[in-house]
Amino acid sequence: MRTVGAMKVVIAGGHGKIALRLARLIAERHERPTGLIRKPEYEADLIAVGAHPVLFDLESGTASELASHLKGADAVVFAAGAGPGSGSARKDTVDRGGAVLLADAAELAGVRRYVMVSAMGAQDGPSPDHDEVFAAYLTAKKAADDDLRSRDLDWTVLRPGALTDHSGTGEVRLADRTERGSIPREDVAAVLLALLHTPGTAGLSLDLVSGETPIAEAVAAVAR
Repeated sequence: MRTVGAMKVVIAGGHGKIALRLARLIAERHERPTGLIRKPEYEADLIAVGAHPVLFDLESGTASELASHLKGADAVVFAAGAGPGSGSARKDTVDRGGAVLLADAAELAGVRRYVMVSAMGAQDGPSPDHDEVFAAYLTAKKAADDDLRSRDLDWTVLRPGALTDHSGTGEVRLADRTERGSIPREDVAAVLLALLHTPGTAGLSLDLVSGETPIAEAVAAVAR
C-alpha cells in the first residue's frame, strides 16, 4: 500500500458532503481523487474541488465494471448513502449493497486499502425504539461493516457521530468507543485523509466525535 507520493483515491458517493470535502483535501496535496457519481449533473461539483468524476451506479453496476474504474488506485473510501427521505429498501441496496460491491471490486482490482464511513452505534444494530427506516439504516451499516471486517483487506471502519455543517475545529475524539456526540463533516473528511495516510490504522473500527485532540495526534494515538 503506497502512503506517500501521488496517492490515487476512489471515493464512492463522490457527490456527498463528506466526499466533496475529502476530495478537495486530497487534491490540495497534489494527489488524485476520483469520485463515483450517479448523475452527470454532479460532475461540475467534483471538478471544482479538483476531483475526477466517474459515472457509476452502485445499485445497478457490477463488481467487474466497478473494478475497471479502480485500476491503479491506492485506496477506496465508501462515503455513499441512500440519504434522507429514502426508504428501508434503499438503505439496504446502497448502505449495505454498495459497500459490499465496492469491497468486491477492490478485491478484483487488487486495491487493499478500504476506509468505510459508517455510523455511530452501527456495531450494536437497531434498538426496539428506533423507527423502521432508521432501524433498516443501522442494520445495513452493521452488515456492511461486518462484511468488510471479514475480508483480507487493509480496512478501517470510521463511525462518526451526528454530522453537522459547522466549520471544522481540527480537534476530535477518536477511539474504539466514545460517548455520543456530534462532528462537523469538515473534520470527518480531515480524519479520513489522515487515516488514508496512516497504515497503522488498518484493522481498526473507531468512533469519532468532536473533542480536544488535534486530528494528527488523535490518529497517531490509535495507530498500531
